[in-house]
Amino acid sequence: MEDGYQNRTAFIKGAKDIAKEVKRQAVKKVGRSVDRVTDEYSKRSYSRFEEDDDDDYPMQGSQDGGYYRGDSQAANDDEGGHSDSTEGHDEDDEIYEGEYQGIPRADSGKGSLAGGPGSVGASAQQFRDIGVSEAQRRKDQEELAQQYETILQECGHGKFQWTLYFVLGLALMADGVEIFVVGFVLPSAEKDMCLSEPNKSMLGLIVYFGMMVGAFLWGALADRIGRRQSLLISLSINSIFSFFSSFVQGYSTFLFCRLLSGVGIGGSIPIVFSYYSEFLAQEKRGEHLSWLCMFWMIGGIYASAMAWAIIPHYGWSFQMGSAYQFHSWRVFVLVCAFPSVAAIAALSAMPESPRFYLENGKHDEGWMILKQVHDTNMRAKGYPERVFSVTTIKTVKQMDELVEIGTDTPVWQRYRMKIMSLSQQIRNNILACFSPEYKRTTFMLMAVWFTMSFSYYGLTVWFPDMIKYIQKQEYEAKTKTFTKERVEHVTFNFTLENQVHRQGHYFNDKFLNLKLKSMVFEDSVFEECYFEDITSTHTFFRNCTFIATLFYNTDLFKYRLVNSKLINSTFLHNKEGCMLDFSDDFNNAYMIYFVNFLGTLAVLPGNIVSALLMDKIGRLRMLAGSSVISCVSCFFLMFGNSESGMIALLCLFGGISIASWNALDVITVELYPSDKRTTAFGFLNALCKLAAVLGISIFQSFVGITKAVPILFAAGALAAGSFLATKLPETRGQVLQ
Repeated sequence: MEDGYQNRTAFIKGAKDIAKEVKRQAVKKVGRSVDRVTDEYSKRSYSRFEEDDDDDYPMQGSQDGGYYRGDSQAANDDEGGHSDSTEGHDEDDEIYEGEYQGIPRADSGKGSLAGGPGSVGASAQQFRDIGVSEAQRRKDQEELAQQYETILQECGHGKFQWTLYFVLGLALMADGVEIFVVGFVLPSAEKDMCLSEPNKSMLGLIVYFGMMVGAFLWGALADRIGRRQSLLISLSINSIFSFFSSFVQGYSTFLFCRLLSGVGIGGSIPIVFSYYSEFLAQEKRGEHLSWLCMFWMIGGIYASAMAWAIIPHYGWSFQMGSAYQFHSWRVFVLVCAFPSVAAIAALSAMPESPRFYLENGKHDEGWMILKQVHDTNMRAKGYPERVFSVTTIKTVKQMDELVEIGTDTPVWQRYRMKIMSLSQQIRNNILACFSPEYKRTTFMLMAVWFTMSFSYYGLTVWFPDMIKYIQKQEYEAKTKTFTKERVEHVTFNFTLENQVHRQGHYFNDKFLNLKLKSMVFEDSVFEECYFEDITSTHTFFRNCTFIATLFYNTDLFKYRLVNSKLINSTFLHNKEGCMLDFSDDFNNAYMIYFVNFLGTLAVLPGNIVSALLMDKIGRLRMLAGSSVISCVSCFFLMFGNSESGMIALLCLFGGISIASWNALDVITVELYPSDKRTTAFGFLNALCKLAAVLGISIFQSFVGITKAVPILFAAGALAAGSFLATKLPETRGQVLQ
């Protein structure tokens, strides 16, 4: 019987190939009616097929339209028969060995192939209706959605989904790490790269620009070339340029590498959530997508812990002359690429989304993966004898997107035509998100994503800056002031810090091997003094006079001498390097790591609550409720007048707002059909990163000026977002479109 099925499959494949060739030649050379030629040849082919083979291989369908094997067929299976998802699968994906389950074929909506003349007519109709109407395609998608949910119920939730959970979690963890890398290395990298304040600001924002481009690009590609393939490419780009960025020396090259690293990791969020959702049944989807969000938190904790453990250790560095330096912060950048590399290795062993295959007419590939999911879960649960009973799965009829390329076409032109075709398909997919059917949903989600991102990222960056400002105020409050002092024949060989000296007179004094930190000399005179091996930061001499004074091996560049006079004074062997002020106090760096660690860890309770309640109270209540509470919590920021108070408020805000982010991720996945899901998610996530850049830039400009404006901005944005969220449709209990 298997030989007969092989002959039958080979004949069908041959008939399809010949019919397509007849159609192409008819259109190109003869100009005959395509439908008529194809119809005649199809009828001829299938009439012969029906006469020879129709009665030899009956396949009993079920009352579900032929999706499952009949009882009589199941009774004929060998006891304990079980086949792995790839066992006996030949190179052409045509034959399935093991227990006999019939030949899985895409359902045409008219019954199975063995259902009689109606199935033959449906197959002939498939040849005739090459250009499928959008209405028919939508009908196919609805039927596939219902059947796909039933199949996932049969496959169950088990080992396969949990394995995929940890694999995709690594990709999401890499995204969380990327957000924190630049902020952690700036205190150390600024001196190595001689970064000015504008350069530091650009380096902090460049990652968001890269992620914005990446989210849009990879989200759109994932709907065309597949979730798994797009995610592998994007993570590979992130890993490669993260690796390079740890070794490059110049600011421009480092900035470029971090930009492309951000472009790579930008695809993780839209692809990961869409990918995982297509393996989850309806009653598990909201909960397990929320659990998946915890890996973003783990990424932040990982980055904070690695920064704390690596960056302060100067011994983890080496240099080759003065041209190449590899300090500890570069080791940290290298270590931060590990989650992305691990995700690539693990993802290579996972299959593509079967829903993607079925949406693109690849029935056999989708069937094989669903069988793999079923068999993996059943073996893990102790039921290896259970057989995957699905024989036929609905596939969506494809639009004719064939681009005819002649054999004599140059290779570069072939690739150009393929890229143009892919670009056109992506453009159509993006425009489809703004079609009348989805326009209202898309604009509502755009507003919610923008308002939440604007307030969340703006405040999370504003918090550390406010903590620094409070620290600065406390430091300045301890400044000591000296007036009209006269110092003669004294040697200073210790650190001078946080002092102001006015109208002083220094005669024949020596300043040897010392650090000047936040020192200001005003209207003072230095006569016959000697400065040697001086390192200074935030130190200035204003309106001072230097008479017969020697500067040897110092960094007291002339820009530190503001409106000062030099009379018979000399500078010898000035120190090389950046003529900028840096903070070499690692207590500040430790504070940055500690604050971010606590802020990231604080989202754990919110993650747990959202995961447990997502499928119980619904996505909209979770989204709107969390946004309202976050809005109210913003007003407590007025009382954050101390360092500890600001840290506590940061933890409170992060712990509350994470629930709304989880709900927004889930509802975005569920509101769009599979063929537009990652495109829409990528577009919205790109808008999110744009809002983050705006929020960070605006909120930082008010540090040290006023608290009221950032608080009102954040509260207003969250209030608007929570109101608009209530206008979105609830997706709890619905099948995945």
